[in-house]
Amino acid sequence: MKSNALACVPLLRLAICLMAGIVMGDHLPLSVPILPVFMGIVVIALFLWRHAQVQSVVIALSFVVLGALLMQRQKVQLQTVWPEGEVRFEAVVLSEPLEKPKTMAVDVMLTNSGRKLKCYLYKDEWSRSLQVGDGLHIQSQIRENSDWHIGSFDYRRYLEVHGFTGSTFVSSRKWRKAQVSLLNLSRLERTKLYFLKLRSRLLARIRTDQIDRDAQAVVSAMVLGDKSALTQELRDVYAVTGASHILALSGLHLGIIYTLLSLLIVGRRWHMVSQMLIVLCIWAFVFLVGMSTSVVRSATMLTVYALLSLGHREKMTVNTLAFTALVMLVLNPLSLYDVGFQMSFMAVFAILVLTPLMMRVFSMTYLLSHQTLRWIWSMVAVSCAAQIGVAPLIAYYFGRFSCYFLLTNLIVIPAATLILWLSPVVLVFPSLAYLLLYIVKCLNTVLGQIAAWPGASIEALHPSVLQTAMIYVVIFSLTYILTIVGYRSGSPRP
Repeated sequence: MKSNALACVPLLRLAICLMAGIVMGDHLPLSVPILPVFMGIVVIALFLWRHAQVQSVVIALSFVVLGALLMQRQKVQLQTVWPEGEVRFEAVVLSEPLEKPKTMAVDVMLTNSGRKLKCYLYKDEWSRSLQVGDGLHIQSQIRENSDWHIGSFDYRRYLEVHGFTGSTFVSSRKWRKAQVSLLNLSRLERTKLYFLKLRSRLLARIRTDQIDRDAQAVVSAMVLGDKSALTQELRDVYAVTGASHILALSGLHLGIIYTLLSLLIVGRRWHMVSQMLIVLCIWAFVFLVGMSTSVVRSATMLTVYALLSLGHREKMTVNTLAFTALVMLVLNPLSLYDVGFQMSFMAVFAILVLTPLMMRVFSMTYLLSHQTLRWIWSMVAVSCAAQIGVAPLIAYYFGRFSCYFLLTNLIVIPAATLILWLSPVVLVFPSLAYLLLYIVKCLNTVLGQIAAWPGASIEALHPSVLQTAMIYVVIFSLTYILTIVGYRSGSPRP
């Protein structure tokens, strides 16, 4: 490896430049003509092919300008002028009804434009009975997204990141179920809706009156990405113990599913076909669970992993992660402001960078001769690396640091593997649900006991944006120094 470690991750530099451009575009006025500037920089870069270093600088600058251009276009798309007063419109339900103190909240999509709204219906038996895919005729006033903050949480930005362009409050007599046409929606939106309806049916099979509600909620969150049934008390238990990441579908879950599919789809002679089948299954699962940012990131990385495995190339690298970030940010630059995007990428980045350093604590020869120690130490190294990567963000957004995260991960990762492997069997054979829910119930009990221990978490941590950024600068500066020193001293790579 070269002494200049950054030279080995060119896509990371481009991803950072794109992110910087997105932030700039978010604060620049829309009147700035960025497209001609971007095209001019690209032309200049093409003419600098004989000057590699200067060309690299110009290419980096072009990604900064591209980020600003994408962000400004996204802001234009989100700008919507809704009519004054009440209007009639057709919509389709995208989520299960969520009970609020005075209303039932559902996500809906306008069938004529594909725009998403937060819809609040008068609480009654009719609104409680709504299901994903139901068509609605509504008469109400549509308002712009609310602009309010709670600490570091920006509600308006949250809605924009998830594609919501407005909200509406509907009284009991101004809406009804009806057949609506979906022909004006794109094929992608219709595909998403189909999988959301399928997920709703699968959730109904999990949620029965005969089993523990908390266990149902955890299974629904871990297997199908639906966290609406989680109580605040249960969320707090998982947050205090540092186990919240298993409730939010991410790389851990898709990695387990990828491993399971690899064991089931045996095809050494037809390796390309088996990898394509696995990738198709992974993306079908992504649509099924609602295409959250962390799941899309994981699926994109696994797709790259599968393609690189066909050429026997190094698969999971920082460049792979950076390529995934570039793809996702080009498609939706507002993803940069999504908490799930930030935590998912920082966790994986820390794992890729820090885990090799931690594995050097023991020599590879020693670890190969002690397989149990190797398995345990690998899990410890990955858990510590991921925690280092996300701890500053957790402190910034949630004001908390979980002190027993290492013990928690040694418990929840094997449990999550069992739960995810058993879930397809239970969906096919519901009579075996008691076994799955017994495991989840035991997991909830153990985490509840850990959360009650003294010093389970440090609360009221609220670093500023600058402080959070400086913490990351210190962490990765030290990592960079240790990496350079390690390679120069000739320390063995695990």
